[in-house]
Amino acid sequence: MAREESTHRTPETLTEQQAERMLAGMNEVIRAGEEMRKLRAEMIKVFAGFGWTQERIAQLTEMSQPAVSKQMAKGRTDDPQPPIRLSLDQYDAPWLEGRLWALAEEISETVHETACCTRYVTALARGRKRFTPQNVDELRRLVEEDLRLHRAELPAGYRAAYDEISRGLDVPSKVAATGSASVRRSLAHQVQRALLQGDESSRKSG
Repeated sequence: MAREESTHRTPETLTEQQAERMLAGMNEVIRAGEEMRKLRAEMIKVFAGFGWTQERIAQLTEMSQPAVSKQMAKGRTDDPQPPIRLSLDQYDAPWLEGRLWALAEEISETVHETACCTRYVTALARGRKRFTPQNVDELRRLVEEDLRLHRAELPAGYRAAYDEISRGLDVPSKVAATGSASVRRSLAHQVQRALLQGDESSRKSG
């Protein structure tokens, strides 16, 4: 009986490996939350630079107007920055990474579970992956594989967009661009997705 009790005895502490596994997921959520709050604060400044009202920004961000006003007041203490251009023909690394991210998402949604890049896209969206050079290279490889495997299912514009993005990432522009890397990446992501979706709509209607 004593032997059986010792076999099922509750451990007095966790091993380091157990603690590491338990905390890894928590740390990802906390880190992603902090990064998203910082990005939202930066985007409020961008929206204000576009001339949007505090009321409209508050609605979009689901923040109170006083909170938005406070963020905008912080922005006014910084050196004024020229408005960020939204055209695709910009070739700094964050802008190109945002375009690649958008293309990967479009591919993932078009071919669903069979897309090679789906898991990577999900990890990026949840903050489990970051835009390090190694991760960007891996995402490029996955997108290339999807473009090869699903060529018949994907619009030709997807390949054209990838070729342009890939050439830019091989030799990114060294010219200083307006806005932080995370802001530029997020804006390029939205602009590229809108254009890809527009191309797809045109293809279907034609």
